[in-house]
Amino acid sequence: MRIGVTGHMNLTAATVSLVAEALRVHLADKGQDLTGVSCIARGADSLFAVAVLTAGGDLEVVIPSRDYGRAKVKPDHAEQFDTLIGAAKKVRTMDFDNASREAYEAANAAMLDSIDELVAVWDGSGAAGIGGTADVVEAARARNLALTVIWPEGAARG
Repeated sequence: MRIGVTGHMNLTAATVSLVAEALRVHLADKGQDLTGVSCIARGADSLFAVAVLTAGGDLEVVIPSRDYGRAKVKPDHAEQFDTLIGAAKKVRTMDFDNASREAYEAANAAMLDSIDELVAVWDGSGAAGIGGTADVVEAARARNLALTVIWPEGAARG
């Protein structure tokens, strides 16, 4: 089973624990055929990637642009980002030199094209801009992908 992720980056510290546990529970019964597809951004994407690896699944990473790691990954997320890339079975970098809304949209489309289910770590709010979590959920629904929304009671954005 191939599962992708979309979700909020700005989770409170308490929410990180709640979401990590909810993801662990959701992925626990997916078996050895689990492949998780993630852009490994801070927050939901990286929590999902860790949960996939913890469940014994394979991780595939989609990077929006060639400069994404140095241009967009903040120093406090860099170690985890690099660790997850190193643990990935496959890394695909989109054909963009620079991180941009277009690059993010292409990465989201590539992820959606390759999965059976989308996990959305999402509070249900509308998109703040093009390519946000709500837009990815809408695109998954338009493709008739299975969708699981994870937003545990007490979760909040920071």
